[in-house]
Amino acid sequence: MTILLTILIIILLFILVVVLFMRRPEFGAAPTGARLQRMQASPNYTKGQFQNIHYTPQLAEGHSMLNVLYHFLFKKSKRARPAKRLPSVKTNLSELPLTENMLVWFGHSSYYMQLDGKRFLVDPVLSGSASPIPGGSKSFPGSDIYTVNDFPPLDYLVISHDHYDHLDYKTVVQLKEKVTKVICGLGVGAHLGRWGYSPDQLIELDRNEAANLEPGFTLHTTTARHFSGRSFKRNSTLWLSYVLQTPSLKIFIGGDSGYDTHFAEIGKQFGPFDWAIIENGQYNEAWHYIHMLPGEGLRAAKDLQTKNLLTVHHAKFVLANHDWDEPLRTISEECADDPSIRLATPMIGEPLYLSKEDQVFEKWWEEVG
Repeated sequence: MTILLTILIIILLFILVVVLFMRRPEFGAAPTGARLQRMQASPNYTKGQFQNIHYTPQLAEGHSMLNVLYHFLFKKSKRARPAKRLPSVKTNLSELPLTENMLVWFGHSSYYMQLDGKRFLVDPVLSGSASPIPGGSKSFPGSDIYTVNDFPPLDYLVISHDHYDHLDYKTVVQLKEKVTKVICGLGVGAHLGRWGYSPDQLIELDRNEAANLEPGFTLHTTTARHFSGRSFKRNSTLWLSYVLQTPSLKIFIGGDSGYDTHFAEIGKQFGPFDWAIIENGQYNEAWHYIHMLPGEGLRAAKDLQTKNLLTVHHAKFVLANHDWDEPLRTISEECADDPSIRLATPMIGEPLYLSKEDQVFEKWWEEVG
């Protein structure tokens, strides 16, 4: 009886610690009130959560969470992290002429864009971690040369979904005074509201909506095959991709997504695109429904009918078992064999000029090892 009582006390103490830890601000807030009512009225929300367009299990057939965890902990690639510090360029973002249409990538899925005189920042994670657990998912050396202090005032902060490697508490809190408007999916505003953003700053959208940001700038919300959640409950907020139309450019902002028919549908409705920004990295056969495998990113780009491709979701964190540089090597080989789409591979911080067709990029990852 004493042993059983001791075990029970340990279990209860563990549960208490977890409950208290989950109350930390990093975990955000659950939607309530009018925000929750709007979510529940969405055609994309049924059975108490948001849904993908097609059936999307968390794990592919033949895989279990225990098996995935075992391989992640004990079968990880010996080259999951780079052998050396990543090369990078420290561009002065505040001095870039607003007349230039350009993009600066910060590793993983974070990037800054200047488009026809307006400044956009997408999914910034600049805290050095993609996890709410101290010491978890640390960024690669060389991938965190930018801080919030390096940014000029931002017209729009765009969030694709609320996972920790896309919506970073520390970064977003520090950016608050620099951001005019935040664009995000339904429910995500609850996190931002807890972190001090005012309702006037938030533009929360459902799928298949259009936001006229200002004259000449329209943002369309499109689907992605993924999921959401910052706690134990999944799909309590909406994940999105976006189509951004500016006076001179049309850009697809992909967020995270497994391959599906929606890329062709978006291409048919909105294409052709000048640029598509698509995830490429942190993939695994076990979760191919929610992240694209090698070969599928180029296929998605073709479906979208894009002229130019930038791949992201790599070169910053270890969230899967593959070599850190495998996504860059693979997509470069694929595009070399099929040059119908121009691939851009800037190093972190290197300006990508969106209106120039002759910019050349080095295979910088080959020098890292």
